[in-house]
Amino acid sequence: MSASGGSKAIIAAFLANMGIAAAKLVAWALSGSASMLAEGIHSIADSGNQLLLMLGGRKAKKTADRSHPFGYGRERYVYAFVVSIILFSLGGLFAIYEGVEKITHPHALDPVWWWLPIVVLVISIGLESFSLRTAMRESNQVREKGQSWFSFIRRAKAPELPVVLLEDIGALTGLTFALLGVGLTVITGNSVFDAIGTLMIGTLLVLIALILGIETKSLLVGEGATDADYVKIVDAINGGPEIEKLIHMKTLYLGPDELMVAAKIALTQNKTIREAADDIDEIEKRIRAAVPVARVIYIEPDIYRPSLDPEPSTDAFVLKSAD
Repeated sequence: MSASGGSKAIIAAFLANMGIAAAKLVAWALSGSASMLAEGIHSIADSGNQLLLMLGGRKAKKTADRSHPFGYGRERYVYAFVVSIILFSLGGLFAIYEGVEKITHPHALDPVWWWLPIVVLVISIGLESFSLRTAMRESNQVREKGQSWFSFIRRAKAPELPVVLLEDIGALTGLTFALLGVGLTVITGNSVFDAIGTLMIGTLLVLIALILGIETKSLLVGEGATDADYVKIVDAINGGPEIEKLIHMKTLYLGPDELMVAAKIALTQNKTIREAADDIDEIEKRIRAAVPVARVIYIEPDIYRPSLDPEPSTDAFVLKSAD
């Protein structure tokens, strides 16, 4: 998933959220609906999140230097993690606070503008549906065939599209909660339903923020190649006559578009240094052809030395009890 892979989805989400935020806040100011205030803050937070994702994408393109020899690709992970914190605090916790406040201090909808929140919510659902459709279309360009959406969000190495997908899904679900709360308040005249809708929106945002935080934390700590790419790399290394055995290998994503591969291989014996260097060059070509994101490759030639001693028995390292 390239840096530009989610740009259309991010821009679509940003434009939708800016317009929706303004409409929601106007509806809140005129009607007094707590759900509209929570949704307005939610949309403002989402708009800021899209700006952060775009900023992270720009910073990640900085050229590698002496202080950061592997580049700045992980900037995108950092900003995605900041997005999860903002969504948790500014979006989720504020909505929960507002819901509790409206339950303890009920506030009826304005008798003149009671209909405005419903109109804004219906229009917002349409705009968010368009944003989600754009994000899904962009994701389908990089999602593996047969891969579930849950697996795509869980395994994607580029954070932008999963973040936008979760935000849009959360926004649509939150709009449904708000519409339900406002609708029941209009029908029954009881503002508690509006407050309950606000609480449901806040709880939803907190859950989404936790999911985002867990996933982006894993990327920040450092994830290796996917199982499919790992197998491709191993097959590429073993796919020629140059080596006797792949001794061990480690992979690490330096950024969403750059995978580092470090391997120790046993070359066939009695080769000159020039021949060994040529063999390593051929192996690197095969790796890059099989997995194009494997851009940083370190291969260490060695001699395979299998253990001459038999495998130790269990008694050698298990302490027996005195019974």
